[in-house]
Amino acid sequence: MKIFKKSISAKDGSGFVALLPTTPEDLWHTYNLLQTGDRVRCTTLRKVSKESSTGSVTSAKVRMNLTIEVTKVEFFKDSLEVRISGPNSAESAHVRMGAFHTLTLELDRQFSIEKDCWDQIYLDRIDEACNPERGAEIACVVMGGGLAHVCLVTGSVTVTKARIDVNIPKKRTGSSAHGKSITKFYDAVYRAILTHVPFEKIKCVLLGSPGFQKDDFWAFLMAESVRRDDRPLIENKGKFVLCHSSSGHKHAIEEIFMDPSIVTRVTETKLSREIEVLNKFMRLLDTDPEKAYYGYFHVQKANEELAIDSLLISDELFRSSDILTRKKYVQLVESVRERGGTVYVFSTMHVSGQQLQQVSGIAAILRYPLPDLDELEEIAAAHEAGLVEEESDDEEMSEEAKKRRAEARVQEDMADMGFG
Repeated sequence: MKIFKKSISAKDGSGFVALLPTTPEDLWHTYNLLQTGDRVRCTTLRKVSKESSTGSVTSAKVRMNLTIEVTKVEFFKDSLEVRISGPNSAESAHVRMGAFHTLTLELDRQFSIEKDCWDQIYLDRIDEACNPERGAEIACVVMGGGLAHVCLVTGSVTVTKARIDVNIPKKRTGSSAHGKSITKFYDAVYRAILTHVPFEKIKCVLLGSPGFQKDDFWAFLMAESVRRDDRPLIENKGKFVLCHSSSGHKHAIEEIFMDPSIVTRVTETKLSREIEVLNKFMRLLDTDPEKAYYGYFHVQKANEELAIDSLLISDELFRSSDILTRKKYVQLVESVRERGGTVYVFSTMHVSGQQLQQVSGIAAILRYPLPDLDELEEIAAAHEAGLVEEESDDEEMSEEAKKRRAEARVQEDMADMGFG
């Protein structure tokens, strides 16, 4: 991602940023930057009809700049496209104000995003997208039977570059169909790796399968690369790492990253750090649950006790259409950082982010145990049932409300001391 212009007010955070996506991952970052109510400006094609003095009507497609107010954002992970819809919010010679239009944000096409408030999460997302060291970090090839997936794993997205599915018949005496199918399958995977893996960018290629299939394919790959004189494979054979996976399905990539011997090879990648901290949280849930909290209410209470060492949060929570909901998660992230905690924002385009979503999308590893979990669970249940009102900040409370709260606290203290 490249920044062409950035103008954000230090007073209220309003302003705009002009960006140019250069990689498919940049479009995922763009999707996470967009929110309902934003104004987006970019070039688009629009069919324009003109009526001549004689009454004849001619139509032509005209390229123009349009600014729309976002009402809907969609991300298509297969084609890696971002489509936004909304009414035209700026004067145009060809499109009337308020007319709905759909824009498709594409690679190498500049656009600008204007917001009423650029919070810290948005700014962090831009910094991450514009980091020149970012890119395709790892390539993964998982295979099992006649199924294989060739994927590129970046800091935020696992992109499936090729899916190979070949029907492999059983071995039969006097038949060569099995051997021919295996060779056909290996050749298809070989060509997919050669076509889709950018060896100049990646740190390693993880090659996984159940049993010894990976070893057989590795022998095939080495022999064929020498026979065909495919220099990219010959020169980068040291980047290949053979490992175990349960199948050729995409979810088997997560199993590979759980292998300690593999983690040491990819220890500097963003995904490996996320998987490591998620595994630590899952272990603590079993061995020391008083140091592993999940759910917004529990995590917020742990933050008030200055107990959070690592905060795990899904980027799905920041895409909430409710401004107040998003704001409370942003404030929690900022508060944890101010108090010395480490924040890990998980991408739901990775399996690790999807696992975190299954435990509410937010979790925390604590510095020390907080044993009052049962009491917190009762309070959280009361909040969910609507039996307890959310506490307001003192600045937002009226004088009468502050007085009632003070009197209630005095009565509670007296009752605790036996005077009630």
